[in-house]
Amino acid sequence: MEWNVYLSGEIHTDWREKIIAGCEEHNLPINFSSAVTNHEASDAAGDVLGKDENNFWRDHKSAKVNAIRIKTMLENSDLAVVRFGDKYKQWNAAFDAGFCAALGTPYITLHDEDIIHPLKEVDAAAMAWATTPEQVVEVLKYTIAQK
Repeated sequence: MEWNVYLSGEIHTDWREKIIAGCEEHNLPINFSSAVTNHEASDAAGDVLGKDENNFWRDHKSAKVNAIRIKTMLENSDLAVVRFGDKYKQWNAAFDAGFCAALGTPYITLHDEDIIHPLKEVDAAAMAWATTPEQVVEVLKYTIAQK
């Protein structure tokens, strides 16, 4: 069986590449998906519907266009990994975690110890909390390859 794993959250570090490489190293049968990780492209997703000078409406349109991809991929995922970085507030990642919880899709949170408190509700619904991409790989390895 191939698993569909959605990688959500922070886009400014290489955590996705580390997880994908680690899973490939162990030949895990996983198809990875993710939101658009190019910040400019994501922000401009709604521009095809017409330029808007008001940033609220530009963001609103882009959020909806991006949500088509994200909602579909999360609904088709067996599991998600939700990364919270330390540089920006990832409200979108928290939203994705809540969506997973509502769908009954298990998820793993990935974040440093210094943001445990603000993520306590998100972590409470997670099936695991990891601090490194390598820990995520080990959880995936155990979950998927265990016989």
